[in-house]
Amino acid sequence: MKKYILVVACCLSLVGMKAQATEEQVEVPDLSRIEVLNLRTAQEIALAGNPDMVSAQARIEQARARVNQAVAAWWPSVDLTAVGQKERLSDSAYETSQALASLYGATADRTNDNFSTGLQATWLLFDGFFRNFNEKKARYDEEANISGLLNSQRLLVVSVAEAFLNAQLAQTNVDIAKADKAFYTRQLEDAQNRYDVGAGPWGDVLNIKVQLNSAETNLMLNQREFEAAGYGLAALLGIPDAAFPAHVRLEALDREFVTENFEENVEQLLQEALVARPDVRRQELNVKQAEAGTGLAEAPFYPTVQLAGAVNGARQGDVSVTGDDFGNSVSVNIAWNLFAGGADKARLAEAKQAKREARYALLNLRNQVASEIRQDIALLEAAQEQVRLQRETVGLVEENRDLAKNEYEAGEASLVRLNEAQRDLSTTYGRLAQALVGYHRALQRLDSATGRNLTGLVMENGQE
Repeated sequence: MKKYILVVACCLSLVGMKAQATEEQVEVPDLSRIEVLNLRTAQEIALAGNPDMVSAQARIEQARARVNQAVAAWWPSVDLTAVGQKERLSDSAYETSQALASLYGATADRTNDNFSTGLQATWLLFDGFFRNFNEKKARYDEEANISGLLNSQRLLVVSVAEAFLNAQLAQTNVDIAKADKAFYTRQLEDAQNRYDVGAGPWGDVLNIKVQLNSAETNLMLNQREFEAAGYGLAALLGIPDAAFPAHVRLEALDREFVTENFEENVEQLLQEALVARPDVRRQELNVKQAEAGTGLAEAPFYPTVQLAGAVNGARQGDVSVTGDDFGNSVSVNIAWNLFAGGADKARLAEAKQAKREARYALLNLRNQVASEIRQDIALLEAAQEQVRLQRETVGLVEENRDLAKNEYEAGEASLVRLNEAQRDLSTTYGRLAQALVGYHRALQRLDSATGRNLTGLVMENGQE
């Protein structure tokens, strides 16, 4: 019966191992209900579907398991042993055994079956505070990995914003190129009609055809750039094969977006960033880990005290061990290494330098955060001014293009002037789109630099 139980237990163990080895299925983002994709939705989809976020979550679970391993060291260890041994004595040992047995009128067997079983318990009472610092280090590591996940999410959100805005700019350039093509198509019809009735030269028809071909070329190039930008955005969102479904379109760039003046206190913003940034928090935890590492390195300078107890039984020739075959022992073991060739001192020196490195790395990161925020504020203010100037320029160029068009149709201006005015208009539209995207990009970067860009976003671990 015991054999059958053992076989069943082994089978269940193998089944469990196989189940754990099964590849985890990654959740695929559902875009079936989305027709127009905006930036906020794209960021939420990326936080839920990007494979790097799943990897970061797995690192947290690994760190949590290491905490449990460190906590386990505080508990006693209990081991059950059992030995079954078949022994055949050598010739000399057998002769000695026979000689001893003959003294009592008995005989000795050359082959013996020996059975023993035992239960041992050990409890480490003192280890130079090694367990204490090891547990602290493991908990700091878990918290650091949680901060690492948040920082990965922060960087992913700003990366999605960059990719989305680039795709949005490419989409806007496609719309500008389409409008340019439509304008020259109408002009070609008018020029052809004029030529057909003898009111216009053939050169105007040829000139406009050249401009139309150029507009079609720009349209094709912009469409390819938009397609390429879409692939990059889809990859960040974790969409299979890095391709959006055919029904999904990006939200159009709002040309009437109202830019707001930056009025926040810079010093207060810097202090807020040092508290909110998860990478700063992670580096602070790295410093604490290094401090715990110093405690670990000091542990070998102390003695270790261990309590041990054992119950052992042995029987020869019969597996049925009875109470009369058991004995027990209890001991307190103390060990103190007095010299190890200087290895302990070297490990302590290494740990102290690791702590020093972590502290200066934190100082450097704080300086980088301050620099990043100040640069982003300057870029945001410049982008806002650029938007204002480009909007003003668009109004002037639109008026100039309409004037040139009316003058050409009235025969008061040449086609060259109209073409120049149209090119200026298309270029100005493009510059306005770039300025708007630059403003949104600077705003997203500043939010990322201050650690605000995760506010309100729904993340996979349920946090906001």
